Amino acid sequence: MFLIANLLVAVAQVLDYALWAYAWILLARVVISYINADPHNPLIRFLHSATEPVLERVRAKLPVTSGGFDLSPIAVWLAVMFLQRFVVRSLFDLAQAIS
Repeated sequence: MFLIANLLVAVAQVLDYALWAYAWILLARVVISYINADPHNPLIRFLHSATEPVLERVRAKLPVTSGGFDLSPIAVWLAVMFLQRFVVRSLFDLAQAIS
């Protein structure tokens, strides 16, 4: 059973790192949106292409604008934090219970 436990730990760790990286990418996207960045810059294009599909879905499902501000990054950030705290922690706990 230790193989399954180790697999769950590995999956949880990779998921935790991926969610952590996405949270930073999302933060960079928000910061970049406040400055006049060159839209042809490869970094700006990456930030946009990495976050826009998720943000677009949130905007379509939830009315997340308030006073002209787009609040969808906040909703996505909260979802990422929830996934880190609930799913990743649950995977770690499950692996510990199995071993």
